[in-house]
Amino acid sequence: MIRPLLILALSIGGALAAPKKVAVFVALCDNASQGIIPVPAKIGDGNKPEDNLYWGCTEGLPTCLKASKSWKLFKKEVPTDTRILARCIFTDTAGTVELTIEGWRGSEIGACLTTFETALVSGNHDLCAYIGHNVLMDRQIEPLGKKAAKPVDAIVLCCQSSAYFHKRLLDLGARPVLLTSQLMYPGGFLLRDTLPLWAKGKSTADLRAAAGASYARNQNISTKAGTGVFFAIP
Repeated sequence: MIRPLLILALSIGGALAAPKKVAVFVALCDNASQGIIPVPAKIGDGNKPEDNLYWGCTEGLPTCLKASKSWKLFKKEVPTDTRILARCIFTDTAGTVELTIEGWRGSEIGACLTTFETALVSGNHDLCAYIGHNVLMDRQIEPLGKKAAKPVDAIVLCCQSSAYFHKRLLDLGARPVLLTSQLMYPGGFLLRDTLPLWAKGKSTADLRAAAGASYARNQNISTKAGTGVFFAIP
């Protein structure tokens, strides 16, 4: 009886260790349609993910993860929705996270944000994140008026996201775990360095500290200044 019981225990343990589901929605940087300080034309074309600042460049999220020994590209997909120009799925080598990343056409930034919020309330994810320009600085986008079907964490990496998204996320029934308090650059290295801690159940203070240290290294500023870029979530 020992052997079957051991197999059963391992099976139950494997089920309990199912990877956490994370969805990231990237609004591609776009000089033509977003209220941003223009970047060089090649990396600011929101119709070309392969060269885009937030996708194909060295510090775009998929590129950061491909270069990391802690992440593995599992699958690339061609979306049927023409507003979505790229989709890829990564898993971490620890087997704790399954990460789906969508690259949205820059001119569809409003739809990208709405889809992010729809994912938050769907009950299909453990964490959802938005990366890109803070479109709420440019125009109002009506909130969904719905509540999350189950507890879900949220990360918003754009300029001053705490001022624009904190209450909005709470109204959706989401739990903000990483927001920004200043103008900033939402490089992919931020999720690369914070998601492993989130998967281990670390606190929002720990995530803020990790994001601050990561940002400081990238921007060549002090850790204190880097940490100040991120909101101290109550």
